[in-house]
Amino acid sequence: MADYDKYYTTENLFGEPYAELVSFFKSYEPKGKLIDVGCGQGRDAIALAKQGYEITAIDNSKVGIDQLNTIAKDEKLNINAIVEDIFKYDSFDEFDVVLLDSMFHFEKRDLLRETNFIIKIAIDIKQNAIICFCIQDTGSKVKVLKQIFENIPPKFDIINDSSLIYKYEDKASNHKSETKYNMFIVKKL
Repeated sequence: MADYDKYYTTENLFGEPYAELVSFFKSYEPKGKLIDVGCGQGRDAIALAKQGYEITAIDNSKVGIDQLNTIAKDEKLNINAIVEDIFKYDSFDEFDVVLLDSMFHFEKRDLLRETNFIIKIAIDIKQNAIICFCIQDTGSKVKVLKQIFENIPPKFDIINDSSLIYKYEDKASNHKSETKYNMFIVKKL
């Protein structure tokens, strides 16, 4: 059982996608092929498929992927959702957009693995492809992410570097929280 399988028994656990993310991709051209890495239940994949993107969504949670596939089928969305270990996925060169929403925390035990994964994606994607990160703006996470792109061999142009607030509400427990995030988007030159 994947770590998130038990949490995803609550449908739409993380709520709606960030309005800023949806707005950015609504105006971004060309639409093209997008991969949502660590898609969970598909909140971003669903919203972006409705905007015309051809979506591949991967996550190691079968529960989340099953929920996403049901919605995609019911709403006739262009989404191919698959259960897979994201760290073993190896076809990033097929996409125009790589989306990594809430994927990295850069904790000491994960720092090298996550950094190497980002570098792998950055090297593998094609020219003019973009990588979109939505990352908690706590501790040094944003700083670490930006340093990765200052030090890797392929050149990237920063096309978005903005703050947003993620509002979470668990109706079952009546828990509410707000967390500051950074939406950092780079384009491979």
